[in-house]
Amino acid sequence: MFETLTGRLTQIFDQLRRRGKLSEADVDAAMREVRLALLEADVHYSVVKAFIARVRERAVGAEVSKALNPGQQVIKIVHEELIATLGEPAPLNLSGPKPRLLMLVGLQGSGKTTAAGKLARHLRQRGERVYLVAADPYRPAAVEQLRTLGAQLDLPVYFESGLQPPELTARAFDKAAKGGYTVVIVDTAGRSQLDEALMNELQAIVRRVPPSEVLLVVDAMIGQEALHVAEGFRQAVPLTGLMMTKMDGDARGGAAISIRAVTGVPIKFLGTGEKLDALEVYNPERLASRILGMGDVLGLIEKAEAAFDEQQARKQAERLSKGEFTLADWLEMMQSSKKMGPLSQMVEMLPGELGRAARNIDPREMERSVRHAEAIIRSMTPAERRNPDILNASRRRRIAAGSGTQVQDVNRLIKQFREVQRLMKTVQKTGGRNLTRLFG
Repeated sequence: MFETLTGRLTQIFDQLRRRGKLSEADVDAAMREVRLALLEADVHYSVVKAFIARVRERAVGAEVSKALNPGQQVIKIVHEELIATLGEPAPLNLSGPKPRLLMLVGLQGSGKTTAAGKLARHLRQRGERVYLVAADPYRPAAVEQLRTLGAQLDLPVYFESGLQPPELTARAFDKAAKGGYTVVIVDTAGRSQLDEALMNELQAIVRRVPPSEVLLVVDAMIGQEALHVAEGFRQAVPLTGLMMTKMDGDARGGAAISIRAVTGVPIKFLGTGEKLDALEVYNPERLASRILGMGDVLGLIEKAEAAFDEQQARKQAERLSKGEFTLADWLEMMQSSKKMGPLSQMVEMLPGELGRAARNIDPREMERSVRHAEAIIRSMTPAERRNPDILNASRRRRIAAGSGTQVQDVNRLIKQFREVQRLMKTVQKTGGRNLTRLFG
């Protein structure tokens, strides 16, 4: 997500930081580079033009010229204006009588049905009783896909053949109300392109059962075409929010930056992967920080809290405080870290120099290294995991053979473990609670 744009902006800002003073010419040169980076990332031209104008006006003014660190002040201005461009966060409207109807609309292939499953999981975690509705009678695969997702989540999925979507939705809503459900999520039919029949059907559903939310599911990988899709739906139905899917597949990310400014419709969720837990509540401030290479430590902590078992984390924290961090603990950490999502997504959340260094490493190589490390530790005896000091040459050869690696790989792992062990002791001494939570 935003890999290309983040890399370009990081280079530009590194040059700004190195300058003691900034002239108007320096600011103009930097803004030209930022403008090109945004356009190459597929951000809409009108959004780029307005953004650069606002930043330049502030960057050549008193707030930069009087700053102790002018380069850092310009970066701060860019960050603030990017947040303004991304728009205010807009939480789901779950007020009013229950159940509340959430209607998902979009073109075929946008990931709408998967988005329905992700949203259902998210709301259930918030304590809602969720009822799924397969309102696409034209594509049998869509109904089966939603049923499969419902089975994975242990949630009911309503479908009745022979009914048109407005009638089907009305019956589903009535059943949900009688069953004590609090949220009804309707997965509507999509088309390969915007057409009158699709819009008429959606309008009929809205008239029959007025929704609390009409969420447009948009594939981020279609770039600026997403803006036209959003505008087309907005003219036909009362869109209340956007769900941007496949954000992990778009290294540019320009559509997410442009779409709020162009359409006026707020982004509410970002889909960051295929799994049902790969859904982020849209937070413009944190997203802006990630785009600019500043990381998202709060987001990383939230993912860690969701992935790590609380009781296990407490035990590990106690062991850390006593200096008892072992290879077995490290293995548990690696296994729990997998639940947080792909390493490539975790890397972009790391702040500052740490994030910049990590982004220079091939994510596939990182994944491979983790698999090798797990295999090596699993090939050890419990005594060896507790006390790697006993690992003589013979033991290391046995472990390498058992894990399908080389003795050099085992030696490298032990060295890395010693470094992590020292880091853990440093974190504990300095009282870094949030970092401790990150590492379990």
